[in-house]
Amino acid sequence: MEIKVLGPGCPKCEMAEKNVREAVKELGVEADIEKIGDVMKIAKFGVFATPAVVIDGDVKCVGKLPSVEEVKAWIEDI
Repeated sequence: MEIKVLGPGCPKCEMAEKNVREAVKELGVEADIEKIGDVMKIAKFGVFATPAVVIDGDVKCVGKLPSVEEVKAWIEDI
């Protein structure tokens, strides 16, 4: 599983990455987590508001901070 957290490094983006890592830890799943801060790379996902979370190429949220529970639900749906 590949999870990408998109955001330039604002506090909400940092918290989004923390919540993603916590969700993966709580579920005990294998996941490659990557933080992408480059605006041009973020735009390639069609994302123009951050934070955003992409799981296996599927954009799960844009412009809002997902909770640990939300991220766990997305992971469990895969």
